[in-house]
Amino acid sequence: MTETTTANVSPDEIARFDKLAARWWDPDGESRPLHDLNPVRAAYVAARVDLPRAKVADVGCGGGLLSEALAREGAQVTGIDLGEKVIEVAKLHLFESELKVDYRVQSSAALAASEPSSFDAVCCMELIEHVPDPVALVRDLAGLLKPGARLFMSTLNRTPAAFGAAILGAEYVMRLLPRGTHHYAQFLKPSELGRLLRHAGLELEDVSGLAYNPLTRKASLSRITAVNYLLSARKPA
Repeated sequence: MTETTTANVSPDEIARFDKLAARWWDPDGESRPLHDLNPVRAAYVAARVDLPRAKVADVGCGGGLLSEALAREGAQVTGIDLGEKVIEVAKLHLFESELKVDYRVQSSAALAASEPSSFDAVCCMELIEHVPDPVALVRDLAGLLKPGARLFMSTLNRTPAAFGAAILGAEYVMRLLPRGTHHYAQFLKPSELGRLLRHAGLELEDVSGLAYNPLTRKASLSRITAVNYLLSARKPA
């Protein structure tokens, strides 16, 4: 099958997330932070896109947490990932949720080539810090957008606070994530990601911090972007 030999992906990263596939929808399992953050991310998108009328691509959809949340609000969602096992889990969960999502084992480059300028919104959450070529990923994402459409991304800032929270805290102290999930050198500062977006022809609209307390499991938008942040960018009409 796979596109992993030519796609913008690390086989080690695919294997790491496929290993988590069976418990992806367990809110108390290894994907617990994703479950806690998902409502905030979905609301951020819903505040900026008319979801009942929108065709949305969820790039790096994993087991489908965000894809289902957007589909529940009426969006026509295409979810892509290169992890075969996580896509299997995402498809299986549709029998439980009774929602409709078009899940595919497909790369961002392949989708951009087959369906250019086709989507009202594109979401890419917590993926860019895992790919070998962030520039190529942003170019693919921009290519998927219709004129006037919006891109939504979330990632980790490259700061000591992010290293402490996402790596030392989440992976080593609290063990919320498997060790090796994140690599500090691959984190991007908002200014760096903003530059990539501009080079891809997009206009940065908003950058918001994403606060998360793993003890209370509360997540919210914040003015502080030192650890995790969300952004919205627009393709000019």
